[in-house]
Amino acid sequence: AGYASVAEAASGLRHMNGFPGGPPPRLALSLGDSLAGMFAAQGALAALYRRTVTGEGQIVDTALTESCLAIQESTIPDYDVGGVVRGPSGTRLEGIAPSNIYQSSGGSWVVIAANQDTVFRRLCAAMGRPELATDDRFANHVARGRNQDEIDKIIADWASQREPAEIIATLSEAGVISGPINTVAEVVDDPQLRARNMIADHWDERVGRNVKGPGIVPVLSESPGQIRNAGPAQPGQHNAEVFTGLLGRSADELDRLRAEGVI
Repeated sequence: AGYASVAEAASGLRHMNGFPGGPPPRLALSLGDSLAGMFAAQGALAALYRRTVTGEGQIVDTALTESCLAIQESTIPDYDVGGVVRGPSGTRLEGIAPSNIYQSSGGSWVVIAANQDTVFRRLCAAMGRPELATDDRFANHVARGRNQDEIDKIIADWASQREPAEIIATLSEAGVISGPINTVAEVVDDPQLRARNMIADHWDERVGRNVKGPGIVPVLSESPGQIRNAGPAQPGQHNAEVFTGLLGRSADELDRLRAEGVI
């Protein structure tokens, strides 16, 4: 038996989250379940492709723990080569700088990610501090990683004197990656997401109206698909449709399968 929470813990994924010295927090929205579903879907597609080539099927075996392990970047090589046990680093990744969240003058937070050398130079210019780009402490990726606290403080001081909209507008114009940390209320009103139909209506017969939910990802140009409803009101609601329409079973066969406890 397994749940996402146990898989996230056993794979080492939870150990890397949270703040140094604190307990490993729960990952939002059962990440392990989502990862396993994604890898299972990819495996099914790969197996179907092979079947079109060879005519043979195969078992697609996806585990919760292994799915959580697969996304952990360089944690295993770091340990194998350098004996490094990567731990929780709060709002940043150790050695990747600057890439953190910074508090604005209004108290809300923005993400600024400028750890690539070229982007960091643009950030320095946008802040009015071009000299930082040639400072030995920050001149390249490795140096910034070693002086992470110092560069974070400089950026934090700059951001603390500005509203989020000003920060993001200034950095976007300069070609620096940044963005707000939105609440769900702000996400629902986001013009980019709305323009992409990512805030979509789902008809829910249980409440008798449309309910907002996520749109379809990925977006396909020729077969974009559509959202018909929010799901069945009760388990097995569409069984007859599927068994007779898609699978071609007769009514007598369905009666027999029900009697045998198969469906």
